[in-house]
Amino acid sequence: MYQLDHPWLLALLPAPVLTWLILPAYRERLAAVRTPFFTPLSAAAGLQAGRGAVVLRRTLLQCLVAPVGWGLVVVALTSPQWVEPPIERIESARDLFVAVDISQSMDTRDFKSPASQLQTRFDAARAVLSDFVKRRPGDRIGFIAFGFGAYLQAPLTLDHETVLSLLDETRIGMAGPQTRIGDAIGLAIRLFETSTAPQKVLILMTDGNDTGSRVPPAKAAAIAAEKGVTLYTIALGDPQATGGEVVDTKLLTEIAEKTGGHFYLATDRQRLDAIYRELDAIQKQTFKTLSYRPKRPLFQWPLGAAMALVAAYLLVETGVAAIRWQRQAA
Repeated sequence: MYQLDHPWLLALLPAPVLTWLILPAYRERLAAVRTPFFTPLSAAAGLQAGRGAVVLRRTLLQCLVAPVGWGLVVVALTSPQWVEPPIERIESARDLFVAVDISQSMDTRDFKSPASQLQTRFDAARAVLSDFVKRRPGDRIGFIAFGFGAYLQAPLTLDHETVLSLLDETRIGMAGPQTRIGDAIGLAIRLFETSTAPQKVLILMTDGNDTGSRVPPAKAAAIAAEKGVTLYTIALGDPQATGGEVVDTKLLTEIAEKTGGHFYLATDRQRLDAIYRELDAIQKQTFKTLSYRPKRPLFQWPLGAAMALVAAYLLVETGVAAIRWQRQAA
């Protein structure tokens, strides 16, 4: 749509008419000599006397060019603009990191897909997490993979397609065979330092216990609480397992509660999906949609038209004057 940025300047349109009505006419005085024998003197000099006062008359072309040119200049002063369709931008009120354990134990096939086929714990977690990300268009989401160490896969972003693509490319064992939960929490805390979002959430999924983190998980959780990071922990697999594959539910419960979060146990795909839907309900989306409309200035068109009109008028007047001079000379 078109709009005038300063429409009040249209009040200048009648300014020339008001000036003509209110101000006195322009007068020009010329020096002269008074003599009682003017007629014989002018005849002897071969000069033809003219009128003492001359009122210049406007031509039809002037009567057309002047108001049209003034109108175009006033329209240019009002700053006409073309307003384009609105562009919307989402400003997230929550930054959310998902930390996923990709140690070898996540390759255990004890989860059933919706088609009742056995799949690995990681494949089940990836599928449910993908659905969760798609349901959160207003959150900035990042992805951390951890094993022997914690590694940033996707920074906090509203480009969820990129997050899903990187999640799909992640493979078991890429981060090593161990499960360093404390390091994953520590990395998330460090990445949250540049966040200005009022809410910061970390969802951590693992099927094992902590194995040699440089920062103990309990201490990392205490720091997270100080930094205002809420931690939700999800344990995957059989809690009755023994050996290195046992899930430390006590630790996961402790670190979640320290930050005001919650611990969840997912023994199958259906329960995992239910957990993420519960997280949807707990952490409701809060975001602002900012809208702005780009504007393209158009003042150059009426201003250019006014200049072209005046230039054309001057060319016509010059041509007419030249023709008259030639006729008089002939």
